[in-house]
Amino acid sequence: MNIYQIIFLGAVLIMNAVGFIIMGVDKKRAIKKRYRVSEATLFAVATAFGGVGSTCGMFYFRHKTKHWYFRLGFPVLAALTIVASIYIFTIL
Repeated sequence: MNIYQIIFLGAVLIMNAVGFIIMGVDKKRAIKKRYRVSEATLFAVATAFGGVGSTCGMFYFRHKTKHWYFRLGFPVLAALTIVASIYIFTIL
């Protein structure tokens, strides 16, 4: 494993953890009727290789599951993260 793969793996793990946690935080804020995390931020984290964690958080916390663009967008971003990871670890 080269240094680029290690950096990529670290970034993917961190962003997926952030994606999962941020979905839980937003759900808690929604229940308490407090200031929310913007949808743009949720998608930005998912786009930045956090799609798997964001998708898992969405279903675990049952948050944003009624919005079609989250139900479709997060799994697509998760699939792209998985494809990019396979590419990075098999080709490079």
